[in-house]
Amino acid sequence: MSWKKLFGSLLNKIRQYLPAPRKRGFLVQSAAAASVMAVLLMGGYVHTNKSITLVVDGAETTIQTFAGTVEDAVLEQGIALQDQDEINPPVGTPLSNGMVVRVNRALDISITADGSVLAVRTRGRTVNDVLGEYNINLGPLDEVKPDKETSLAQDMKITVARVRQENVIIEEAVPFETINKYTISIPQGTTRVAQEGRDGAERKHWQVTYRDGSEVDRQLLSSEKISSPTEKVVMVGSGLVVSRGGENIRYSQELDMIASAYTYTGYNTASGVAPYYGVVAVDTTQIPMGTRMYVEGYGYATALDRGGSIKGNRIDLFFETYNQAMSWGVRKTKVYILN
Repeated sequence: MSWKKLFGSLLNKIRQYLPAPRKRGFLVQSAAAASVMAVLLMGGYVHTNKSITLVVDGAETTIQTFAGTVEDAVLEQGIALQDQDEINPPVGTPLSNGMVVRVNRALDISITADGSVLAVRTRGRTVNDVLGEYNINLGPLDEVKPDKETSLAQDMKITVARVRQENVIIEEAVPFETINKYTISIPQGTTRVAQEGRDGAERKHWQVTYRDGSEVDRQLLSSEKISSPTEKVVMVGSGLVVSRGGENIRYSQELDMIASAYTYTGYNTASGVAPYYGVVAVDTTQIPMGTRMYVEGYGYATALDRGGSIKGNRIDLFFETYNQAMSWGVRKTKVYILN
């Protein structure tokens, strides 16, 4: 209501209390009118001025105001309402004396997810609340910082990392190994490839973890062999020499072996020849049949026989007589492979 209308209304009420006008007594009438107007103005002030309690984000203030509505009162106090701010009662509600007006401001939050940054305002209480409010759905492995149950705070930064896992099957090569074998059959210092190498293959099952599209972890679940590698064999001209009885013996490999002795049994050797001094029985998985060697304490020998008890680093030397065999017994000796 404007002051002009208020004053006119008061003037009309004053006239109700004044006596009929006379030619004399104007000063008396004027004084009476002024008294009545003062009373009515005081009553109008009391009627339009209101005491209300304003609570902003929990901070409580009591104010006096002539404002007509809740919106007028908060604007009068310099409180600018923004998106998502909550006011109760609503802004259009007429003010009344003793009314409590509550203003809960929304929080400014930053959410980083799916390659973009989203600036939002919210009245939610927790991280999970604001994610749900803005339809940011989480997968079972997705990571959120701070934790979903963390209480929101002004200017909080929330980061959502998209995490997924997938099983990947990859066939991988199994590299072959290169084996050097020394021999005196080729010139010293030269090499010859006796067998070409070939890679094998195996199938591996991996569990791969991705975070925001980038691989961050890989766990091997299982593997299965498809094919075995074939080793590459390189023959190397040997320069190894040992001197025995004034003779320099060139050899390709030196072995520490257990050597036993046997004599003629009436049977030919496994190679079909009759046994003689210089025949040695070997484990053919370790030393091929026909291998020439020099046995420390025995002399030159050739692998021409094998026996059921001759396994691993064990050899059996032939002697012409039983006494010679018994004299040798069983001993540890060095064996030099000559080819």
